[in-house]
Amino acid sequence: MTGKHNPISSLKLMPASFYRGVNSDDPIRFYYYPIIGRMYRHRVELCLNECNGGEKILEIGFGTGLAFLNLAEKYKEIHGIDLTADINKVGSAFQEIGVTTYLKNGNILDLPYPDNTFDSVLLISILEHLQPGEQDQAFSEISRVLKPHGQVVYGVPVERPFMVTMFKLLGYDIRKAHFSTEKNVSDAALKIMRKENIRQMRSTPPWFGVVYEIGHFTKS
Repeated sequence: MTGKHNPISSLKLMPASFYRGVNSDDPIRFYYYPIIGRMYRHRVELCLNECNGGEKILEIGFGTGLAFLNLAEKYKEIHGIDLTADINKVGSAFQEIGVTTYLKNGNILDLPYPDNTFDSVLLISILEHLQPGEQDQAFSEISRVLKPHGQVVYGVPVERPFMVTMFKLLGYDIRKAHFSTEKNVSDAALKIMRKENIRQMRSTPPWFGVVYEIGHFTKS
């Protein structure tokens, strides 16, 4: 684990009924559970803590827009791309509370944005769903749309027996959905970007070990 430790800002949550535009597989309900909800929130908080702020941020795989309230305090424009989210429903929910977003449907492997557009790119629990052979293309696209010296911040699970068991209790077999490890992800990032920080999150309670990794890299 490298890098400095800053105070962690709390994730700003609306009532669960506020979030719409995603299917029943979205994990939004888990954020309100005891114990595991704290872990879900803390992983997002650690990612947000690495975001430097600026003009424009792109969140890849934004889902319900869970991070948008915090991002609105750091960036002038919030852009998002997601494979399946209903961009009209998600966007209108935030517009109702005064947060303007610029959302699209699309794929990380072919981002529909010009070169050198964003100060930051954020991905929370997205990259593990790619095949290891797709990581290079993903980071090539991320680097392309970042401004010079722009940052990418990502969070990915660290698969441990505890993590597998917890997901099974929630009704998920993560081995059917998680194809890349945290090492696959960081190795791909290191090929074309400069490492600023890699931070690890322990479980709650902490004796189950590291369960999540947050990477912060900049465009060389």
